[in-house]
Amino acid sequence: MGDMIPAWVNGELTPVEKLEAHQKGLRHKAISVFVMDGDKVLIQRRALGKYHTPGFWANTCCTHPAFDESSKDCAARRLKEELGITGLPLEYRETVEYRADVGNGLIEHEVVDIFVAPATADLKWDLNPDEVMDVRWVSLPDLAREVQAKPDSYTPWLQIYLDQHAASIFGDLSPA
Repeated sequence: MGDMIPAWVNGELTPVEKLEAHQKGLRHKAISVFVMDGDKVLIQRRALGKYHTPGFWANTCCTHPAFDESSKDCAARRLKEELGITGLPLEYRETVEYRADVGNGLIEHEVVDIFVAPATADLKWDLNPDEVMDVRWVSLPDLAREVQAKPDSYTPWLQIYLDQHAASIFGDLSPA
């Protein structure tokens, strides 16, 4: 059996296999993290083995919590699993909902708790090659320009966050 994630089925939160949730476009829980150094955000390029949006650039990390896992614990776990990053304070920013086609007949319909974690440019990471093929720091204004110029290089959710939620995620640093 695959990873079980919390999804709403007939109005009730239920454990559902992750791939099934995406195939059926079920509304489900997720987290997203933005590691920030001033106006710079650490973004990741998803590994080519990912079952959707491989090779696309995304925010620092994102995933789905286990059915009985808190969003904050999930965010800390995923920073460690994907990037080898530990010990950063996670600041909850907001919960957003979006629906996006992520290719191959898969739909992300997520209710996402978004966290920001302050860091410094000398932050150490240890990339999990099954999850992440590259990371880089980029200023928010440069990221906004890059996404506008080459949207097919960025995940749909990163585009939605920048377009619709930048002020609540980044506050005064918002590129909008």
